[in-house]
Amino acid sequence: MIRAFQWDLARQVERIDFLKKLLPRYARWGYEELYLHLEDAVHYPTLPGIGRDDAYTYEELGELVLTAAQCGIRVVPIINLLGHTQYLIKHPGLRDLNELRDERGGALASGQICPLHPRTLGVAEKLLRDMAPYCTAGKVHVGLDESFHLGQCPRCREEVARLGLGGHFAGHVNRLHKLVGGLGLQMGIWADMLYFVPEAIPQLPAGITAYDWYYYPFKRKPRVEFFNFAERDLHPALKKQGIRYYGCPMNGAFRYEPMPVFGDRLANIRSWWQRCQRVKSDGLLITSWEPYRLALETTTVVDAAAATLWLEADHDDATTMLARGLERALGSKQARPQARALLAADAHAFAGYARWQINDRWDAFAGEESLKPYFAEVKFFERMRAVAYDWPTALSLSLTFRLYLAKRDAFVRQAARDVFGLRRLLKRGEVKAFDLKLSQMLLAGAAFAQDCRKGLHAARAMGRRTRLATRGQNQMVVETDKSRLTAWMGWLRKLARQRDLVNGPNLMCGPWQLNLRVHNFAPAVQKVIVEQRNADGSWEELMGRYTIEFRAYAARAKTKLWRELSVPIANCDAVLRIRMGGVGQVQFSHATLTNGTMQKRLQPATKRKRLGRRAPAQGFPVLVAKDEKTSVWELPRV
Repeated sequence: MIRAFQWDLARQVERIDFLKKLLPRYARWGYEELYLHLEDAVHYPTLPGIGRDDAYTYEELGELVLTAAQCGIRVVPIINLLGHTQYLIKHPGLRDLNELRDERGGALASGQICPLHPRTLGVAEKLLRDMAPYCTAGKVHVGLDESFHLGQCPRCREEVARLGLGGHFAGHVNRLHKLVGGLGLQMGIWADMLYFVPEAIPQLPAGITAYDWYYYPFKRKPRVEFFNFAERDLHPALKKQGIRYYGCPMNGAFRYEPMPVFGDRLANIRSWWQRCQRVKSDGLLITSWEPYRLALETTTVVDAAAATLWLEADHDDATTMLARGLERALGSKQARPQARALLAADAHAFAGYARWQINDRWDAFAGEESLKPYFAEVKFFERMRAVAYDWPTALSLSLTFRLYLAKRDAFVRQAARDVFGLRRLLKRGEVKAFDLKLSQMLLAGAAFAQDCRKGLHAARAMGRRTRLATRGQNQMVVETDKSRLTAWMGWLRKLARQRDLVNGPNLMCGPWQLNLRVHNFAPAVQKVIVEQRNADGSWEELMGRYTIEFRAYAARAKTKLWRELSVPIANCDAVLRIRMGGVGQVQFSHATLTNGTMQKRLQPATKRKRLGRRAPAQGFPVLVAKDEKTSVWELPRV
């Protein structure tokens, strides 16, 4: 079984010199193949203008491939040729490749390429020819994952009507396979679309490789998120068709996580390792995605930890694996206590859309949930940074930044409650108490300004270890926070002169706040949207949020999870509704409107409202709910 790893250079360009130094170590750890996810991170000779400003030159990429070959590691470029092709569509000269069209037939600015567009194969051939010299493993990966816009344009709809979605998808695979074969290469595809169109499998060409990915722990078979995490097994059908099979866990973070959730990641890798051995898989590929918000060394630790499965087969517990990874990747001298501490940090992971929403806005946390867990989280990460742990620099910086996020969570939530407190004091006419509370809030803001400076320093230092000195996404988050804090402090100072402003909108809450609990009892891919009716009868979206947790404990058919949703409302008489998007069902409870001085209950505390339809057990995902009876709840007016 081939052991492989991946670098997602498309999402984060890393310094070539740093990557080249890692390659001999990966070879010592027993890795044999390197997958390079590229998109617009390289300048393609025959398609000038595709590469972005910080992209590698064609020659730089060649240096990396050569170094890998010298270390005995074979390279497989990943060239997305269906889903995730915004890197092509963004180019004005290739915009017309887009599957998605406006009402006049013009190509939209975002989407995915149309597999039947007359120019698609020509563009694909240029990309493949450019990368062919770097396919030192004798194969190229063409992506095709998460292609949810399949069959949308008129020419594709016509073919789908004749052949079905499975035939439509298989046709694209076969055409690409012919191109790849003409270059003397084997072809790989991600396998996720085959869960939705399994009828395509008998129509696929033998000899390709399907890369089956799933990023949570499982017992024997991977699960499908869109199917309410139902177990599915593609391997028998793929084997029957003569298609090679790789299992694919992930080493890093989802989206906005500043550190891997180490326990979940190692459990996911262990699940795939065991499955790949059972089914006699052709390979194990440890993928890596969206590393821009973490230090690359932290995912390298996970790759090094995974190697324990084949280097020390008797040691597959999470603590030992992670300790070995810390020793191999970072030379840690206190690897075991560090491993235990990092695994304990999983309980405080900055994971899921409910946590990440604070990156976008601060007025969505004026709810009723307890603040104790957030202040406990601050204390936890303060202890984690203790000198006794002797953290390697990459982890020390990561923990410093994580501490900043914890302090921000506590500060923003406390500030919203303090605004409500000011409103109550003003209503009671307690002016002195109002002014005292206001001065305390100004001091809290000044203290958080110090936290911002420390967070910004950590964010910059995390990136500069392995990247060119450009503004990383963590740095941009803190800079945005600093701007919000400046505006917040200015508003507080105005309150000293004009106390009535406290009842109006501000950075932390609205004049009124809609609060409710969202119960994700049957996880899938749900999105909750709160809308307000305008005077002309149209509906305006006030807030939308996915319910996805990105944690192992939520990757199951039934849970007792709930998260608070808090939405600023300008007027308590507004007509509001909740609309379900995505796939699956959720329940709502404890819906209230409050301005801090009074509360209006919109449903009995013991009642729950259910929206959506059960996630399907098969078929292509329909991401837009069409049945208003099951997908919309107009909130009662009080």
